[in-house]
Amino acid sequence: MTLDRSSGLTESARALAAGEVTARALVEGALARIEASQESLNAFRIVRTQAALAEAEAADEALAAGIRKPLLGVPVAVKDDMDVAGEPTAFGCRGEFPPVAEDGEAVRRLRAAGAVIVGKTNTCEFGQWPFTEGPAFGATRNPWSFEHTPGGSSGGSAAAVAAGLVPAALGSDGAGSVRIPASWTHLIGIKPQRGRVSTWPRGESFQGITVNGTLARTVADAALLLDAASGNHERDPHQPPPVDACEAVGRDPGRLRIALSLKPPFTAVPARLQPEVRARVVELAEKLGALGHTVEEADPPYGQIGLTFVPRATAGIAERVREAPFPALLDRRTRETARLGGLLGGAPLRAARRAEAVLHRRIGRFFTSYDVILAPTTAAPPPHIGALLNLRGLATERAIIAACPYAWPWNVLGWPGVNVPAGFVSGGLPVGAQLLGPANSEPLLLSLAAQLEAELRWHEAWPPQPVVSDSPVA
Repeated sequence: MTLDRSSGLTESARALAAGEVTARALVEGALARIEASQESLNAFRIVRTQAALAEAEAADEALAAGIRKPLLGVPVAVKDDMDVAGEPTAFGCRGEFPPVAEDGEAVRRLRAAGAVIVGKTNTCEFGQWPFTEGPAFGATRNPWSFEHTPGGSSGGSAAAVAAGLVPAALGSDGAGSVRIPASWTHLIGIKPQRGRVSTWPRGESFQGITVNGTLARTVADAALLLDAASGNHERDPHQPPPVDACEAVGRDPGRLRIALSLKPPFTAVPARLQPEVRARVVELAEKLGALGHTVEEADPPYGQIGLTFVPRATAGIAERVREAPFPALLDRRTRETARLGGLLGGAPLRAARRAEAVLHRRIGRFFTSYDVILAPTTAAPPPHIGALLNLRGLATERAIIAACPYAWPWNVLGWPGVNVPAGFVSGGLPVGAQLLGPANSEPLLLSLAAQLEAELRWHEAWPPQPVVSDSPVA
């Protein structure tokens, strides 16, 4: 049997367990695709060539001995905000960072499931923006159009999966940073319940708004990676009840009440849903109706939820800047945000954290009338490379709000959301839609996403010009 870049996580794991392919062959194939694409796509900050090959050989020995694990020998990537033992964690920043001594908890769990970590993917500085560019590494490009960003901040992970360099990757999501790049690269992006995938050695990342999530081409692959990475360090402050994501993929979601929410949540400046994006999301709603679900327009009672997001986000940046080994090398906008976070880090931050319980109750009542919310993931298609890179602070915020006003409320709430592909707009650029649910609703969201995928077959679409060849591996 042969596998190529189109072979997903589930198929790769099955073929390895069946002895139809070796881990070394799969890892060599991934490393070759990464090397061939790095100059054009620039998805990776660190490539672990020798370490990954050694881990692949160890996986082959384990497979030959009859050992079976969910991802034994499968190559995956992780975002460069996650600790991988022996590698630096620069998180998009300039400077020479020392290697860390231990894996973060999510990486440790991937290794325990048998995965081979082939590298760490690019992200913007401290994951602040919906683009993946910066002086530390250049620009990561969108496989669907090299003139456009794949989004951010998990843009390197999204670009790597969308181009078929690896079958799946971990990212992190603090204001849509998994869902936004998933939408702009035609992927499944799961933002799980807070605490589902540990962010340890930080018990809470960015005051609890940031979680780790998964990116893949299919719902089954994203669910498999989620199950493998899920779990907690004993000192994690958030430890939600376990869910079986893989089991949910094969389950009929039943007939659901779905709220189509097209109105942007509260924002400091106006945001407008672009007509082409709106049309794609409405088409998805119509497909859900054709599948037997009840779909009607309704918006959650967000209120002024943004007032609770800003103190947490900026205080989180301030914490990172205080720890940065090279603060003078940081983007001016980062330092400005950190100063604001210092001002908001006392009473405003405490009030913002207290407000979460009120929001849970108010928005939770919305889910007595509806099971799931369908909303745009972004208001616009992906911007051109460089469009936001050199803006000043306020102009950057205005541009971000204009393009991405929809994702961040679920970070405040800590609840699950899943981006699904919604099709393409002018220029062949992908856009997406979010399936949003209440606490611990990943199984429901994934079963609904899988039902849509079976109808729409979005995973069969590839970027029109492959970044790398489709040479198979034996």
